[in-house]
Amino acid sequence: MAAKYTDKPRPKVYFEEWDEPMISGIHWVSELVHAAGGQDVFPHLAQQKAASDRFVTSAEVIEAKPDIMLASWCGKKVNKEAIMARDGWGAIPAIANQHIVEIKSPLILQPGPAALTDGLDAIERALR
Repeated sequence: MAAKYTDKPRPKVYFEEWDEPMISGIHWVSELVHAAGGQDVFPHLAQQKAASDRFVTSAEVIEAKPDIMLASWCGKKVNKEAIMARDGWGAIPAIANQHIVEIKSPLILQPGPAALTDGLDAIERALR
């Protein structure tokens, strides 16, 4: 069941679909972040279908100041140590608080029942 946030501000969430180049989440991921009670830091990019239109820079992520980072690198394990070592990323609340959560790509990166059930559940757990 989707988390309900009323008086509490929604945590800002950066979803990273790939690391080099950094690609932010696609529209259904952004919608699931919202359904789980979070706020996608790049909602304007989520509407872009092509991954190349969702590239982000380190400076943009630093400026967005996400509270939580979700990552799902299709076919590759998320390297939290490498993320935490990115230049300037120590200023990001999600990184400073080590709130980086990997979501397995089969649960979230393909639209369909798994994303709506297991993917949403994984995002809700990460936001708690």
